[in-house]
Amino acid sequence: MASVKVGKEKLVRKLGFLYYLGKDGFIWASPMKTNKTGKKEKVGTEKIVREKGFLYFLSKEGFVEKTVMKRRKKGEVSAKPKKVAAKVPKKAPKAKKPAAKKPAAKPKK
Repeated sequence: MASVKVGKEKLVRKLGFLYYLGKDGFIWASPMKTNKTGKKEKVGTEKIVREKGFLYFLSKEGFVEKTVMKRRKKGEVSAKPKKVAAKVPKKAPKAKKPAAKKPAAKPKK
């Protein structure tokens, strides 16, 4: 399903920042791990009311958009099957070689 434009305010993205919709309804910019400078700051001035079951994000164009979140029900298997390693039959253990004999100790005088 395609995303739907929610906000009217256009924001300019800066490199090295992660943009998200905070609990307060405003857009926040937080520095990524690779960005050693900068602090978390409120970027948007438009307040957006959240709806349950939607994911909110800042699009490439700079507008806030929402899309339906796909949730799995309890006990439901994921769409992608897990990779199972092929079962290889176990080989019989190799026979142990007898230990090498030590030379006899010389008697003490």
